[in-house]
Amino acid sequence: MVYSELYCQSNFSFLNGASDPEELVNTAAFLNYQALAITDECSVAGVVRAHAEIKRNRLPLKLIIGAAFTLAENFSFLLLCSNKRAYSELCRIITNARSRSAKGEYQLAEWDIKSVRHCIIIWLPSLHKDTDHHWGTWLQRYHSQRCWIGAQRLLDGVDHQRFTLLTEYSETFSFSLCACTGVLMHHAKRLPLQHVMHAMRLHTTVAQIGKAALSNAERTLRPLNKLKKLYPAGWLEETSKIYQLCQFSLDELKYQYPQELVPAGYTATSYLRECVEKGIKKRFPEGLSVEVRETIEKELKLVKEQAYEYFFLTLYDIVQFAQRQGILYQGRGSAANSVVCYCLEITAVDPRQISVLFERFISKERDEPPDIDVDFEHEKREQIIQYIYQKYGRQRTALAATVITFRFRSAFREVGKALGFAESQLSYVLKNINRRDKALPWQSQLSQCGMDPSQAKVKQLIALVEQIVGSPRHLSQHVGGFVISNGPLHDLVPTENTAMPERTVIQWDKDDLESLALLKVDILALGMLTAIQKSFDLLNKQFPHSVDIPFITRLGDDKQVYDMVCKADTVGVFQIESRAQMTMLPRLRPRCYYDLVVQIAIVRPGPIQGEMVHPYLRRRHQLEPVIYPSKEVESVLGRTMGVPIFQEQVIQLAMVAAGFSGGEADQLRRAMASWKKNGRLYEFQEKVITGMTKRGYDKHYANQIFEQIKGFGGYGFPEAHSASFAVLAYVSCWLKYYFPVEFYVGLLNSWPMGFYTPSQLVRDAQQHHIKVLPICINASAIAHEIAYMGTEKAIRLGLTLVKGLSDKGKQCIIERRPAPGYQSLAQIQQLPLIRSDLEALASANAFHQIADNRYQSRWEMMDEQKSLPLFTNEPTQQNFHFAPTSIENLLEDYAATGLSVEHHPIALLAKQRSLDRFSWSNDLINKANKSFVRIIGCVTGRQAPGTASGVTFMTLEDHTGNINVVVWQSTARHQQQPYLKANILQVDGILERSPEGVIHVIAGKLTDRSDWLTKLSVPSRDFH
Repeated sequence: MVYSELYCQSNFSFLNGASDPEELVNTAAFLNYQALAITDECSVAGVVRAHAEIKRNRLPLKLIIGAAFTLAENFSFLLLCSNKRAYSELCRIITNARSRSAKGEYQLAEWDIKSVRHCIIIWLPSLHKDTDHHWGTWLQRYHSQRCWIGAQRLLDGVDHQRFTLLTEYSETFSFSLCACTGVLMHHAKRLPLQHVMHAMRLHTTVAQIGKAALSNAERTLRPLNKLKKLYPAGWLEETSKIYQLCQFSLDELKYQYPQELVPAGYTATSYLRECVEKGIKKRFPEGLSVEVRETIEKELKLVKEQAYEYFFLTLYDIVQFAQRQGILYQGRGSAANSVVCYCLEITAVDPRQISVLFERFISKERDEPPDIDVDFEHEKREQIIQYIYQKYGRQRTALAATVITFRFRSAFREVGKALGFAESQLSYVLKNINRRDKALPWQSQLSQCGMDPSQAKVKQLIALVEQIVGSPRHLSQHVGGFVISNGPLHDLVPTENTAMPERTVIQWDKDDLESLALLKVDILALGMLTAIQKSFDLLNKQFPHSVDIPFITRLGDDKQVYDMVCKADTVGVFQIESRAQMTMLPRLRPRCYYDLVVQIAIVRPGPIQGEMVHPYLRRRHQLEPVIYPSKEVESVLGRTMGVPIFQEQVIQLAMVAAGFSGGEADQLRRAMASWKKNGRLYEFQEKVITGMTKRGYDKHYANQIFEQIKGFGGYGFPEAHSASFAVLAYVSCWLKYYFPVEFYVGLLNSWPMGFYTPSQLVRDAQQHHIKVLPICINASAIAHEIAYMGTEKAIRLGLTLVKGLSDKGKQCIIERRPAPGYQSLAQIQQLPLIRSDLEALASANAFHQIADNRYQSRWEMMDEQKSLPLFTNEPTQQNFHFAPTSIENLLEDYAATGLSVEHHPIALLAKQRSLDRFSWSNDLINKANKSFVRIIGCVTGRQAPGTASGVTFMTLEDHTGNINVVVWQSTARHQQQPYLKANILQVDGILERSPEGVIHVIAGKLTDRSDWLTKLSVPSRDFH
């Protein structure tokens, strides 16, 4: 018996299908099905994963591409793709239906189905005779030659009635009957999960679904012997006939690049060469060396052989637009770090400074598009996006999708609600479960939160949460991955609307595009580019010479800048600003550009989990010899002292030491990227170890290499990305060292971005002896600005920092500000400002030039007579005798603006209380290693990296600087409330000093001192 399941929905029929595409095709192959049709509702979002799984495991199963639709209340049907034209037709119908509706919905028109010429139609009658006869007649009129009736046997008590009617319809309309199940799960055990998803979709509980829920588990993939008993043989045979008609495969999809970028009289090859030669004159004004010319020719030859000229020209066109608009950008990625991309000005990284094999990224064997991302200023990226839409049209370009999956919090809340738990109880549990405690899983913490894990309902909650975590929830837009095609995009993949206006997405995510070797251009946003550009704008107003990234990089490595970096004075700079990076900087001591490339990459989970950090540091400081087991290994690891730091090196090792081909190495790369999800990396273990031992490598060394590969699994950081980031890291450090005021103003005006809050940036500026001036109704602009105090530069904070001040209010204050400034609060009251604007300005003490204090401002503004024109020039009456204390000013500063220029909370506490027993940040350098210390500070960060085995790194800020605190897992577990909740934290612990002088405090006792300043709210970056 042969059978093909023609009606199957995966979990990409969101909140309906309860199994993923991979589970479905593996089960269908195990059951010896001939074919499986993935028919998600008005979607092909799940088909690529099914296709890739069949190819990866060489399953003896044909995948049929299709989709399910509902046109009217009682008219449902399937469309299956018989050939490539049918597939394009299906994509067009889905695109049209989705374009008529809001995100996540669709609306078919009768014309959509009338226009079907190539797809096979399987009608799914509703068993309402009147409507069925209407739609049966309609289908017979338009599609008599390509329509079947789908017959479902669901053992739900109405099969006899169903089969009688379907047989009648078959005879009436001359449509053949075929068996189909309407699969929603690969195994019957998924029925409870399907019920929960059903309840989520209806925003109700499982108990309230009633008869609408599946009554049994028959909508699963059933064994052939069972199907044989359920259906007449002829109905089963019809599935085989349809299988024979459906010969389309996703492998047939061929991407065509947009071609209008090539001017008349040129070929793509000749035009690309002309653009490169033009760039050579800018990038290499001194002329080309023989070696660089040979590299360019080799790269251009590879590009031509793979026909990727249009890809590079597409990117070239986009970055040329950015240049014309004055938008700062930086290309990165594997192929971006080539001489061709350098000449095309896609990247600022001179490839002569790093060693990246171009063949690794454009290879004949792999035959897939190059990897290039371009970062743009985050405030101006929308200009780039709209340029692409305008140039190519909405028919030819769209963003890639991102599949939003259930994470623990959303899964726990949604499953709990579906099972009938109270929302208040679920919220309480989520607030009190410590998910960062790896040794005590969340399931074991439920009893501490009032849930009894032995109760059946709680057991069911746990089981269902575990099942649903990682399942698709809905499609969203990718952060910037564009697909641009030469013809209509719906010939390739359907598109649909996003929640944002003027945006469309395709139904596949970046991994799907990679699986099918389709082009994606990543147009990404980077806050640091905005900050750097704003700093450049400030500099270029002051100096005749234009300052930009090439200007700074041409100056070469600056000793004084690297001295600053080695001291870990890197608050606010790019990439090397985190506490982990700042701890590593004095140990690695970067002295040149390539050291920064390594520095950025080494503080990553890959090198840390692969235990490569300490060997690299020991070799760098000549504490152990660098030994290579072969010349081939030296060629790969020579630039990093025999230790693999970058993802590319791990893959190159597999090629030179274990004999992997380029294609096999790419499979290894893919397995590394996803092995945390599916564990496929272990499939390569034997090949790596056997390949290395056959080539004469010691088995211990081979095992060590595989352990390092595992360490990079899911976390590998490419050298190409690190090289690009290192340019921006150095530029930001150069700005901070030579032009700190411009640097801080640029950063503050680009917030939110980066690792630090405005409060921390202002504090760092003050510690660099930069005067920071408060918000002032007469002196502040909307944005932060450079102010001059004599010849000294200072930072004047802008109105943008005032919480609750409307944009209209900011604009009004600036536009109506008199030349000599506002002279009284009565003048302010004449402005068309709403009450909340006035209160926000008073709370921020913006009136300090025209009123003694906040309290007086509020008191006078309560006198509404002052808002009358008669009183405009009346002098301020000094009849309010209450003034806020320093503590009250501090609390209002933080509440109104998130920071205080005048006071630090810990400095005020030190005045208010006896804190002689505490050590301050600047005292710790004088304390002995392993000595007991007692510290106190505002908690500004809690970091718990996955590589740290449950350790949390906390940052405490006092009035003299920052203190790094290490909190072991057991300490956090037994003192959970102060660990998670404290605003102001006292730590009793042991000081540890590394040989390089890096100081940490190992936490012992944690004491929450937030009650010492009860209304203080300090911004903290927690667990990002």
